[in-house]
Amino acid sequence: MTTPTSEILIIGGGVAGLTLALTAAETHRVALIRPAQDDKGASRWAQGGIAAVLSPDDHVDAHVNDTLIAGDGLCDEQAVRFTVEHGPKAIAWLIDSGVPFTPDHSAEARYPFHLTREGGHNARRIIHADDATGRAVVDTLLQRVTAHPNIQQYHHLSVVGLIQDDQGICLGAYALDEQHQWHTLTAQHTVLATGGASGLYQHTTTPAPSSGEGMIMAAELGATLMNLEFQQFHPTCLYDPDGPAFLISEAVRGEGGHLLNAAGKRFMPALDARAELAPRDVVARAIDAEIQTQALPHVWLDIRHLGVEAIQHHFPTIQAHCASRGIDITQQPIPVVPAAHYSCGGVATDLTGATGVPGLFAIGETACTGLHGANRMASNSLLECLVFARSCAHAIQATASVTRQYDVNLPSLPGADAFIDTQIAALRKQLRATMSQHVAIVRSTAGLASASKALTEIAAALGELSNGQMTVEAQRLQQLINLARLTVTAAQQRHESRGLHYTMDWPGHAEHSQPSRLTLKDLPKG
Repeated sequence: MTTPTSEILIIGGGVAGLTLALTAAETHRVALIRPAQDDKGASRWAQGGIAAVLSPDDHVDAHVNDTLIAGDGLCDEQAVRFTVEHGPKAIAWLIDSGVPFTPDHSAEARYPFHLTREGGHNARRIIHADDATGRAVVDTLLQRVTAHPNIQQYHHLSVVGLIQDDQGICLGAYALDEQHQWHTLTAQHTVLATGGASGLYQHTTTPAPSSGEGMIMAAELGATLMNLEFQQFHPTCLYDPDGPAFLISEAVRGEGGHLLNAAGKRFMPALDARAELAPRDVVARAIDAEIQTQALPHVWLDIRHLGVEAIQHHFPTIQAHCASRGIDITQQPIPVVPAAHYSCGGVATDLTGATGVPGLFAIGETACTGLHGANRMASNSLLECLVFARSCAHAIQATASVTRQYDVNLPSLPGADAFIDTQIAALRKQLRATMSQHVAIVRSTAGLASASKALTEIAAALGELSNGQMTVEAQRLQQLINLARLTVTAAQQRHESRGLHYTMDWPGHAEHSQPSRLTLKDLPKG
């Protein structure tokens, strides 16, 4: 077991983690835990782009207002304005870092880079690198991180839990390597950048989605979890049950894509004046309703009318990927289905990423800053990663260094048991099926009660299987069960339909609605 100590420990290497590492490393020694699966996580697979007020024709107040509308009354306006106001500087930092954003060479261009428009935005403010923005940003930042002398990367470690002293201060994390050997990594400041909780569901938009591991590890130290019930389902994931997950970007509809039903007819214009550009929760519910009433298990997204040249120019990655799956998007519509995409809830933080646990910060999708409210607007996610990573780094840099003695006791956990871990994988599959059936796009009081009962039974089965001897995989599943149960609890306590939380039993807005806040103490008994 090794115990390296750094000034800052960052867990997670997507856009948020990489941005924080580079910013903080200007003054501090940084340890970055970046497992190989981070290359299949949400950041790299983000296609559409980053929303920011960049055009001289756009305004901060307009972006703020669009975000507040999409958040359906639960945004923290201070967090929204903070994010939007700091957006242009964050984009300038990316440009200076060498991110190859798509230029705009047109004669009428008002900004050097092409800006597209997506659902919920009333202006073109999405800067992008073709249709593979996440990959371009991650590749550029990772190259700089790898070359930075103040950043030590750990690719072979998988974090299992966080470390806390008797005063409640977070001291770092403990992790397993590929040989099932334990390691502790201690630090004055520990930052979670571990992604969201889409992996609690069967169908997701990324090949290796996070399942809220960072959220529940923070809760184990006493942190508050906020707005867990608001899980965003992206309306358009490529429908291919036999292949890996693949997102069809919001920008496809932003550039004029049409959603078609089984009869080949558009259905969005009759449901919302914004048609295909309505917020994601509206579009996802509309698609879900079409799927429930037609014979096919999906709907169609049609961009043939845009023409071959425009398709090849705007969506080369999507075109190439669909072609590899036997779909020529210039000649045929794309089969699409909603899939778990983004967690609007997470670890409650302030504007610097600080949690309620001393020494512990959270940024990116694992955090809940108040920016998204009840529904995230398209392309505000990477913006949040950038703005809050930079804010967190600056806050840490302004903190005086403290010399601390670390006295760490690791939990006694067996590394692996092949038979038990196989059974645990089956229980994990049951958990995801339960969440997808009862805690997804459309909910009900009865369905949430069924989910609660099923999760209690899965927890009991895990207890019998482990028989008091928790393996690492058993502990990880227990963490996911706890997070899923807290998510169900948050949904049960919200007696209204708002944003991403839509229930048939409470179809209207409540008069006085507040963000939900839960801790591990709120877990249902049994």
